[in-house]
Amino acid sequence: MSRAPVRGRWQLILLALLASSAPALAWPSLAAAAAAGAGTTSAAAETGAALAQQTRGLTHQSGLFDLWRDTAKGRVLLGVSALEQPFLLVSSLPYALGSNDVGLDRGQGGEVQMVHFERHGNRLFLLRDNTGYVANSADADERAAVRESFAAAVLWAGDILATEGELHLVDFSSFLLADRHGVGARLAATKQGSYQVDAGRSAVLAATAKAFPDNLELEALLTFAGPASGEFVRQVAADPASVALRQRISMVRLPALDSAWRPRPYHPFSGGFDVSYVDFATPLASSIDVHWQVRHRLEKTDPAAAVSTVKRPIVYYVDRGAPEPVRSALVQGASWWASAFEKAGYKDAFRVEVLPEGVDAMDIRYNMIHWVHRATRGWSYGNALADPRTGQIIRGAVTLGSQRVRQDILIAESLLAPYGQHAPAAAAQLAEQMALARLRQLAAHEVGHTLGFAHNFAASRLGNGSVMDYPHPLLGLDASGKPTLEQAYGVGVGPWDDYIVRYIYGDFGHGEQEQQALAGLRAAAHQAGLQYVSDQDARSPGASHPDGLLWDFGPDSLRTWDQLGAVRQRALASFSYDVLPAARQAGELEARLVPVYLLQRYQGEALARLLGGASFASTSAGDIRAGIAPAGTRPTPAPMQKEALARLSDTFTAEYLALPASVLDVLTPPATGYERGREYFASRMASVFDALSMAEAGAAQTAGFLFDAERLNRLAWQQARDARQPGVDTLLEQVLRKSWQRTSVPASLAGGEAVQLAANWVVLDSLLNVLDGGKLHAQVAAQLQVGLRQLAGWLQQQPGQGSTAASRKQAAELILAYLRDPRSVKLRTLPVIPPGAPI
Repeated sequence: MSRAPVRGRWQLILLALLASSAPALAWPSLAAAAAAGAGTTSAAAETGAALAQQTRGLTHQSGLFDLWRDTAKGRVLLGVSALEQPFLLVSSLPYALGSNDVGLDRGQGGEVQMVHFERHGNRLFLLRDNTGYVANSADADERAAVRESFAAAVLWAGDILATEGELHLVDFSSFLLADRHGVGARLAATKQGSYQVDAGRSAVLAATAKAFPDNLELEALLTFAGPASGEFVRQVAADPASVALRQRISMVRLPALDSAWRPRPYHPFSGGFDVSYVDFATPLASSIDVHWQVRHRLEKTDPAAAVSTVKRPIVYYVDRGAPEPVRSALVQGASWWASAFEKAGYKDAFRVEVLPEGVDAMDIRYNMIHWVHRATRGWSYGNALADPRTGQIIRGAVTLGSQRVRQDILIAESLLAPYGQHAPAAAAQLAEQMALARLRQLAAHEVGHTLGFAHNFAASRLGNGSVMDYPHPLLGLDASGKPTLEQAYGVGVGPWDDYIVRYIYGDFGHGEQEQQALAGLRAAAHQAGLQYVSDQDARSPGASHPDGLLWDFGPDSLRTWDQLGAVRQRALASFSYDVLPAARQAGELEARLVPVYLLQRYQGEALARLLGGASFASTSAGDIRAGIAPAGTRPTPAPMQKEALARLSDTFTAEYLALPASVLDVLTPPATGYERGREYFASRMASVFDALSMAEAGAAQTAGFLFDAERLNRLAWQQARDARQPGVDTLLEQVLRKSWQRTSVPASLAGGEAVQLAANWVVLDSLLNVLDGGKLHAQVAAQLQVGLRQLAGWLQQQPGQGSTAASRKQAAELILAYLRDPRSVKLRTLPVIPPGAPI
């Protein structure tokens, strides 16, 4: 539905409402930041007697609010004169926990809240406004009706210590000493136990408090006391019963809205994020659901010029804690966005620098790329902290996990085997070069999020289509048949990135002129073959879009599967201690086996996405009517679905899952002082490598996608509409023929029969679990039940010999018992698969 009329009316009203508000945030130069205390004066000289008595001997700074630092008593006093005036409040963590699993990272920003102070009696209250429900109207009564209909929140209240004119003095320390970042809730949500702030071991860091014209930066040391029972806290904390973190509170002036910069309506094909709220003041025929594009404020110095310099460039600073050559790689990769901004008409509008020494990296005025250490490797992320009214970005904050680059090197070394006698001298260096190339791409990716850009997992269909995709290293075999990584990652932003910068930041005027220009950009993007599939349609195991793929590459999923299969086969055949540096303990060879053995894990997901696949466009009704984008969904062609099923069924065979004897014979248990962790295959054989657990994990990797309830439901429906499409019966028949119903396994495979039986049980357990999950349509569940009953009959009629006979007998009994009374059978959980992402 069109929102153009709503937009125009809303902007005029908001301009009127904010005409008297403060100017836009004026972030100072770094030189000015170093002089933060220059405004310090004597408190007594500025205030009357009552205020002077309360602030005698304290250091004063003027800013968004007046600030007095009481370092002797560990207090922060605020002078508040602007009551009922909204501003923004943001928490962050300068010192953090260090656990990827919990997610409380150094530099992490919290939720942006719009708040205001109110006076009631002799107390000052800090209230959080309910920005989810508004009335953007010039009528005060209309605005009040909505404000009174939805609850706000009182975040804090404190006694007024002194009042001079319109200025009220309060001790704000108790606010700072409370858990404003949600640390306790996060620890509880990750099952680490109940942690609470221990006031006796917490302190306001008054000496670090800073006031600026548009923001205050306040910090406290918080000690969280808890049970010390959680695995993740025990792993990282010096004392898991006493977890000490630092919490930063930033109080920020609201950005102004003026004629030079206006919020841009969000469109589903923009490739960006949005802020949204319900506006009850929209015309009755218009939607009350309002969405604005998240973006930085960017203004040309010459609005009439096609290409112009800007009034205030977007600058990002790289953490000084990042070592070389990482630091240079981060600067280089993040700087890729400069070319896209120039193509969009903004000269010298975007740059990346190393943070100068002595500058506060947590000051909300600076966009930061933080280099963050954790106990284990994990995700990186980028947060755009934005004005909830308009989507204007206040700050971009990137968190890059330091161990990811080491995992990339491990994967490269596991494929290149650079430590053998006859390995090329440059092979080890090539592994590091590949990891740094990935890091450049990652820096650009996460900075992209902080610029307002969402993931686009369909971009890989066009090669280096976008840094906003998740890239798999481009792997192949050289002329001698060895794996090659020389062109593993692309360089620079891609065509999708040029499109989203132009769409979200381009200057096209206002009103209808702007809307026509944006529609033209969308039409050109569709015509050029650019697709957009983001998280909502890509992350679920049962997701349907065949192009919304994480960690894939190439335009043809089937062809890439075959290409990676050849690399996997060669890498496993030659796998040896040549992949491991000489100083490493021998047991680490197992960890390096994992990414090679599971090399096709993401491309397997891509094949599964073809089954029951349905492509579609993120679009609007107007674009469909205009012929810019197609309507509806388009099923994956039947021949392609059948080819994908055939390849995935092969992954349940012992030929695919069994290791070469040459590898089995050299795997050595971890040395004393070391142990298997999450990066290893599980073992039920004490210290010895467990080839059966490995095979189970490999089979579970495919089973988790094939036997997803959403996928099975779609297969059934697609076949109901088109009998040529494969259905649930087709899938079941193919998988069982390659697993339980195999008549023999080649004797040449090391432990081949045992490996096949391990995979067979994973197949059966997966089928019973999806049947038991309650997410299948009744008729789809009925098909599975009939198929399982037929399998039980086949197993009884084909008893086999030896260990195969025992498994077939037990499997038939299990199936029949479950079908008689599901509650009488305790189903096994599926095998744990070692983590792959992030790579």
